[in-house]
Amino acid sequence: MRSLLFAPADNRAKLTEVLESGADGVLLDLAGSVASRSKSEARKQACAFIAAAKAKAHHPLIFVRLNELDTEMIEADLDAILRARPDGVVLPDAQNGQAVQHLGAKLAVMEAELGLADGSTLIIAGVAGTAASIFNMGTFADASPRLAGLVWSAEDLSTSLGASARRAPDGSYASPHALARDLTLFAARAADVPLIDGPTLNCRDAACFRLECEAAQRDGFDGKIARDREQVAAINAVFTPPEQVLERARAIIEAFAAEPDARVLVFQGETLNPAHLAQARRLLRRLPSRR
Repeated sequence: MRSLLFAPADNRAKLTEVLESGADGVLLDLAGSVASRSKSEARKQACAFIAAAKAKAHHPLIFVRLNELDTEMIEADLDAILRARPDGVVLPDAQNGQAVQHLGAKLAVMEAELGLADGSTLIIAGVAGTAASIFNMGTFADASPRLAGLVWSAEDLSTSLGASARRAPDGSYASPHALARDLTLFAARAADVPLIDGPTLNCRDAACFRLECEAAQRDGFDGKIARDREQVAAINAVFTPPEQVLERARAIIEAFAAEPDARVLVFQGETLNPAHLAQARRLLRRLPSRR
């Protein structure tokens, strides 16, 4: 999944445009962008949106961003949303792998009650958003088979740190934020799940935004959250591997499949190991998977 378009679930105008945006996925937010008094209405609108999307022949993947795990609101979120059968949920402020396991247990119970297939609801975890969570980044590996990705946003971390700015004067991330970003990349690779870059809030023009996408792609991110539909095309363009790269990835996968017991093999004159196979699979995993 290359692009994930953010939309507050109580914003009718925003919801009307997201299905035609070209995004690989839609992120319906029930948490930070929705006022407490609007939570109930947001859940109703999210369910109606999911039903309308599923009625179409093809639609983007649909994820719902829940309220935090330690709040009472998450129970109401799950009770409403799972009946609509989204593709997955986003857990904000996931402090560690145990938080993913905790949410997975809640999902398993509700899936059983609703007659849904066990494990059918995926989880994307929002990580590295607090100072304490930085010390738990290695715990997401093997946390849950539901884990479908990690997402990081400098905006979340700034509040926890009390930082006056997320960026250095030259536009690069300030040291604490750069460290958190790097650790998130390592955590995603250790867990073998996609890594999604958070939204960019301080780029005021298309050229600046594209540079931000290119920097994330160059560093190893697999996709990015878009704040509006105008950003989707740039994200998809940057995170779509060239066809020759995809062809090589498919060939590498086929070569390892032909020799399943090989730890290393020679492919087109180059010695490859399982890390090359994992990279090939990650590249193919970026391609859109619209339902």
